Amino acid sequence: MGWSFGRTPFLIAGPCVIEPGDVLPKVAEALARIERDLGIPVCLKASFDKANRSRLTANRGPGLDDGLRALERARASSGLPVLTDIHEVQQAAAVAQVADVLQIPAFLCRQTDLLLAAGRTGKPVNIKKGQWMEAEGMRGAVEKVRSAGASEVAVTERGTFFGYGDLVVDMRNFVRLRQATGAPVIFDATHAVQQPGQGEGGASGGQRDFIPPLLAAAAAAGADGFFLETHPDPARALSDAATQWPLDQLAELVGQTLDIWGRARV
Repeated sequence: MGWSFGRTPFLIAGPCVIEPGDVLPKVAEALARIERDLGIPVCLKASFDKANRSRLTANRGPGLDDGLRALERARASSGLPVLTDIHEVQQAAAVAQVADVLQIPAFLCRQTDLLLAAGRTGKPVNIKKGQWMEAEGMRGAVEKVRSAGASEVAVTERGTFFGYGDLVVDMRNFVRLRQATGAPVIFDATHAVQQPGQGEGGASGGQRDFIPPLLAAAAAAGADGFFLETHPDPARALSDAATQWPLDQLAELVGQTLDIWGRARV
């Protein structure tokens, strides 16, 4: 167990938020099979708190203590390393006791104290690029985490705001981010197809059908790893229902993506 961003290509996947019931263990079991069958490193992700929900009434997750216990159980049963977000400085040390990788949400990628707290844990840190930022702007975020002592740092491309309710992915950013930061670059295919504020009741909508072509393009363009939110029944997911990928179709999609990734490097 443990995690290194250097073992490319790799997959980070899991449900958006930790839900009651068997969603997390079911996803973890499926991801462990993908790791065995496809021979790539896989990291299980899920959030204990979605602190930036669109609506006050939206599901945020079980909270820090219950969420970490759920991640610890999934880690033990599946044998997979786990990743989760932190939103506040005081969460970093507690999360590092359980998680193999800490993640900085896109909206918080310039929060200096949070970045330093993540780095001080010594764990690998994944920083999501803000939806408003150019690739070169992420250099400072990576420098902050490295300066604090993170063992490894990666940067995730998840699209850039295009107007008020859509995101676009600039495929040049896989080269630009790597050149600017010297860090591995991950493609977050499910958040890249979000349409903020376009869903029912003001929640985020999305266009799930565009996930496969964007993954294919990112694999050809040089992404080092791939990030996908997945759920056994996306329509009933408590968060990001419009963009999570069906769990029973995940292995096929990852296999196709890896094939393109390998062919682009021949």
